[in-house]
Amino acid sequence: MQTTICFDFGNTRLKYAVFNDAELKDVVVMNIADETAINAIIQQHKPDKTILSSVIHHNTAIEALLQKHTKFHQLNQHSKLPFTIPVGKPETVGADRLAICAAAVHLYPNSHNLAIGLGTCITYNFINKFHEFLGGSISPGMNMRFQAMNQYTALLPLIEAEHNFPLIGYDTKTNLLSGVLLGMAKEIDGIIEAYNEKYTNFNVLITGGDVAFFVSHIKNKIFADPYLIFKGLYAISEYNN
Repeated sequence: MQTTICFDFGNTRLKYAVFNDAELKDVVVMNIADETAINAIIQQHKPDKTILSSVIHHNTAIEALLQKHTKFHQLNQHSKLPFTIPVGKPETVGADRLAICAAAVHLYPNSHNLAIGLGTCITYNFINKFHEFLGGSISPGMNMRFQAMNQYTALLPLIEAEHNFPLIGYDTKTNLLSGVLLGMAKEIDGIIEAYNEKYTNFNVLITGGDVAFFVSHIKNKIFADPYLIFKGLYAISEYNN
């Protein structure tokens, strides 16, 4: 049995997932990503392989540490991927989007796939049945919307998301919850319907740390998996090792 650790350094959270062969065993949120923390993870899990997806300016010394102790792969524009990127500047595509696309191709090969990531931003990523990543769109994520309304107004408070809220808000908090959460759900449904006008048969995959807040409010048929990015990272790690 081989152990693979997939690191995902996002704008909001630092996380890693532990795989035993292809089985996802654990997902851990990290407080900090420095050499001491990474070395402790290596000592605890003794991984055979590691892969890093990062969209932040992380401590590059940890790459050398992972390279020294494991078969390490840094996800970037030079990685071998199970799809092509026939767009203007493939080197500008975020590592998180590459991982989500890899998971979609791995789960639904030879199909059109719309993979949606709910993180700091919402990313819409379309991969056609020929395994070509055609691009998509990016819009503000949930916390960014809450923060923007607080920062760009004098009186609106900063609130946290909740699962239960009314359509018609009865105070400031519930107005904000309805506007952000239902607004995002309707945006996602609208984007899916726009794709449906062009591609009548495709899969919709949704992932990310905020996915639980939206699943029950989305009318279109979707496949929701909060750990999709890690499954994509594992597939890319295998593809490059």
